[in-house]
Amino acid sequence: MARALNKVHKQISKKRGGKTNTLHENSRDAKRLRSAGAREEKLQRVMDAAVKSNQVYVDRVAWFKSALEGSVGALSEEEMHLLTQSYIDRDDEQLEEAQQQRRPGRPPSKLEEQIKQRKEAEEREFRGGFWVPDLRNEASRSKVEKWGGDWSGLNTLTFVRVVKSGEVKPSSFPPKGLS
Repeated sequence: MARALNKVHKQISKKRGGKTNTLHENSRDAKRLRSAGAREEKLQRVMDAAVKSNQVYVDRVAWFKSALEGSVGALSEEEMHLLTQSYIDRDDEQLEEAQQQRRPGRPPSKLEEQIKQRKEAEEREFRGGFWVPDLRNEASRSKVEKWGGDWSGLNTLTFVRVVKSGEVKPSSFPPKGLS
């Protein structure tokens, strides 16, 4: 039966008259506190990993939202394809600048490697179908423009997979595989 750390701490301090710092190292109560603390840390690690993995998609939708500013109307499939390609190429200038700053014969910097790896991963995804918000009709576009910028708000949007060959397939939220 899992209990939160503060609940266990409260029960032990109540039982011991408010003094939890006088526990013996191997007592039952000390073991309960340690295991509750370990549970809290594990849950925090799992939550942090989930937020970090979801942030990629939040940033992606935010970029597409900012790319829509100044334009009106629904996009065609060709425009969706061009917008997706420009998203993948968004760090080309930064990559080129990092390569020019590097002295000849030196290994690439960490920033340069990160940009290359991210771009290669996005290119692979683009070949199979790049997960983006659907901007082909006015209702979907207005939802993207009204989106608040958080992960939980993405479930109201509709998504598609834009394939490099020019095809646009419907997709689902959250992104998994090639759905």
